[in-house]
Amino acid sequence: MAITKELNISPVGRVEGDLDVKVYMEDGVVTRAHTQAAMFRGFEQIMAGKDPQSGLIVTPRICGICGGSHLYCASSALDTAWGTTLPPNALLLRALGQATETIQSIPRWFYAIFATDLANKKFANKPLYAEVVKRWAAYVGTSFQKGVTSSALPVQVYALFGGQWPHSSYMVPGGVMSAPTLKDITRAHAIMNQFRKDWLESIFLGCSIERYMQIKTWDDLMEWVEENESQRNSDLGLYIRAGIEFGLHKFGQGVGKFVAFGTYIHKDLWNQPKIETRNNAVISPGGFWDGKKYYELDHLQVQEHVKHAWYADVPAAHPWDEPLPTPLPSQNLAETNFNDKYSWSKAPRYMNFAAEAGPLSRVIMNANPANKAHQFQDPLFMDIMEKMGPSVFTRTLARLHEAPRLYLMIDEWLRQVDLNGDFYIKPTERDGKGWGATEAARGALAHWIEIENGVIKNYQVMAPTTWNVGPNDETGNPGPIEAALEGTEIEDPHDPVEVGLVARSFDSCLVCTVHAHDGKSGQELAKFKL
Repeated sequence: MAITKELNISPVGRVEGDLDVKVYMEDGVVTRAHTQAAMFRGFEQIMAGKDPQSGLIVTPRICGICGGSHLYCASSALDTAWGTTLPPNALLLRALGQATETIQSIPRWFYAIFATDLANKKFANKPLYAEVVKRWAAYVGTSFQKGVTSSALPVQVYALFGGQWPHSSYMVPGGVMSAPTLKDITRAHAIMNQFRKDWLESIFLGCSIERYMQIKTWDDLMEWVEENESQRNSDLGLYIRAGIEFGLHKFGQGVGKFVAFGTYIHKDLWNQPKIETRNNAVISPGGFWDGKKYYELDHLQVQEHVKHAWYADVPAAHPWDEPLPTPLPSQNLAETNFNDKYSWSKAPRYMNFAAEAGPLSRVIMNANPANKAHQFQDPLFMDIMEKMGPSVFTRTLARLHEAPRLYLMIDEWLRQVDLNGDFYIKPTERDGKGWGATEAARGALAHWIEIENGVIKNYQVMAPTTWNVGPNDETGNPGPIEAALEGTEIEDPHDPVEVGLVARSFDSCLVCTVHAHDGKSGQELAKFKL
């Protein structure tokens, strides 16, 4: 007879709202999972009836780690609604804000959120375990300390242009509210050079950025690892070797479909912002990949489902067509009927498919042969997907792979700023609809706005966490994290680190506490931080 157990994941995060997960296991293997966003925040209701520019102040406070990404979307949504004119300098400083916020998140997430799980006793019998513990154990690991400390450097550059980080409001419709001096640019270069020296090349890569950027295939990557001791023993080299040795490539596959909105708009290609010209203007390309074929990004293909969310039932709809949500009574995890409504998160879908958002989606879009000359062109992860497929290992490697390229782009954009040029052109306010999007560190983020009689009629925010932690849709299809948990083998139900590894590979904007319960007796087996 199969042995059935449940894991009730009851988090305490305060960024994107609390996340609970119910995991059903048979004979140690996850057969079904449900994600439950346990906190109602209601930002759409907060925005209704406000001045259109309220989004520049309110939405960056949705998140304490990616507020700059929300500001990027809020300002871009108004640019498209009002038909502004954007000077090249404004697009450069917006890209610099987005990129510095994203690159700082990579070491902070890897060391403080993900890699500490690899020091779990589950892996104690592996040859690389001692070295992993030495470097990545929480707080005391040698690389943990250096990586987390170095992560503070890029956002110092953000603060030079944004005035502060987090929760700045320097991006506005028509440009940016800052005009840096030569001293600011010089200081920004110095800070990023320090980041390169202190962590990126010396600890993370073990080689120059330029050498790493030559890698185009999985075989190239493996040759790079073994090329010399410096690269083999770098933190990236250790992750690749330990990740395979620890079996991270064997679980956490997900839905196998990927969406990215793209970001970093070219300084000369979106000076008259229009939704229909954005795809051509982004440097980091967007799109949808269904596992076989690429599709050009079309935001009108996005819908949100509420059948399993604690809102009054309405048909699945595009954000412009969604009514403001009407909250319904919620239940705690133990009392929830998962055949009915069970989450405060809606269920986003693209072309009616659940789709994973995040770094893996971005690097897959970078491999699209149809990318334009000014866009990222990098075939590495399509080769990795063909050889290995999606997994905890692949998803994490994708996030790490972004750091060297982002450094080079930041350096290039700093050199392109024209200190004598315009940074802002005052727009004319008007009624209408707008859409602003970007790629936050964790994936596709977008704001939709409708302005009527000079105030906000409808404001919808779709975050990457919503894409990934959303519940079942109207047809019963699971969300990406729900799907990624299925099939995961739990070695020790008293310490199911595998659940944490899957969740953390997506880096949902949440901090979780997990309680393991026996499925029959209900007795708590364990409690641990996710």
